[in-house]
Amino acid sequence: MQNIFLILVSVLLNCAAQLSMKKGMMIVGAVNGGIHGLISDIPNMITNGFLWLSGCCYLISIVLWMVVLSKVEVSYAYPFLSIGYVISAVAGYYLFSEAVTPVRIAGIVVICIGVVLISRS
Repeated sequence: MQNIFLILVSVLLNCAAQLSMKKGMMIVGAVNGGIHGLISDIPNMITNGFLWLSGCCYLISIVLWMVVLSKVEVSYAYPFLSIGYVISAVAGYYLFSEAVTPVRIAGIVVICIGVVLISRS
């Protein structure tokens, strides 16, 4: 049970990193102009608190994931990452007004069923 808790915390941190990154890049704006556009946006990116939060969440998530992989089989742990798809779809809908179509909902249901089956093995 402790391993599942660590897995879920790592997945939630990974999802929080994605959501923070999305918010940060909404503030920075679209990166246009290829590599030159990216380079010109770097000052805005490195001073953006949401992007820093994203990096911190990723770092902690990676450390926890290393702990997880030291304790369980990767074939058991890795499918739990797909829970992040579910959380990010729901959060994207509520936080960023992103579309959640019936096809996406069906995909989320399939993912949930798969995670339940794997967690019982």
